Amino acid sequence: MNLFVDTSAFYALLDQDDGNHQRAATAWTKILQAADGLITSNYVVVETVTLLQHRIGLDAVRGFQADLVPAVHVAYVDNEIHRQGMSGLLAAGRRKLSFVDCVNFELMRHLGLTRAFTFDSHFRQQDFEMIP
Repeated sequence: MNLFVDTSAFYALLDQDDGNHQRAATAWTKILQAADGLITSNYVVVETVTLLQHRIGLDAVRGFQADLVPAVHVAYVDNEIHRQGMSGLLAAGRRKLSFVDCVNFELMRHLGLTRAFTFDSHFRQQDFEMIP
């Protein structure tokens, strides 16, 4: 079964000071052993690179690009998914819900994905199963 990988999981894997780092590392090992298809979005890649560059630096971006991105399939968001994500964000009317999350929710639904490797509780609120 395919698994969506969110920014929060990528970040926790790369930042040893992140409170979820150990849980992420343990889960990542199990996920790779299960040989599930891993999928992320190009929006997650952009968000993760920006976060890593700002908080940790370019060495973390290099590690992400070299070690993690090759392990996942990057699904590119089309105009319709982008539009649906924006509609979802505006309909939710919540300041703390990100546009990237809303786009990812729509992409996951479009791809028939039900599970996400994430530490972001917004995925659970949208009825996705969170791993770990």
